[in-house]
Amino acid sequence: MTFLGHVVRFIVSALVLMLVGFIVPQFSVGGFWSALFLALVIAAIGWIIEGIFGKRVTPFGRGIVGFIASAAVIWIAQFIVGGVSVTWLGAILAALAIGIIDLFIPVSTPYEAGRNNR
Repeated sequence: MTFLGHVVRFIVSALVLMLVGFIVPQFSVGGFWSALFLALVIAAIGWIIEGIFGKRVTPFGRGIVGFIASAAVIWIAQFIVGGVSVTWLGAILAALAIGIIDLFIPVSTPYEAGRNNR
């Protein structure tokens, strides 16, 4: 994936996070810059988890483990990014909403992007 592809991916992710913040109760994002930084932090934490535990445990993994990891990453990211407020229920609902939105707007994971470049 090119640099421009990564930029577009994070902008789309930020817009999705803003949409989820509008839809999901107990999940709020302060604005576009908070959402963009939140997308970067979620990607970084997901990359770290993927490096430690492997593909099956990452937020990008499928199944209940990936869903729980996604909710945990969203909840943890609120402590790093200013202007973001999330409860546990909000993180679970946001992970569900992001998963549903991802069905219609698929974005490749960092794992898949790295594999495609090799």
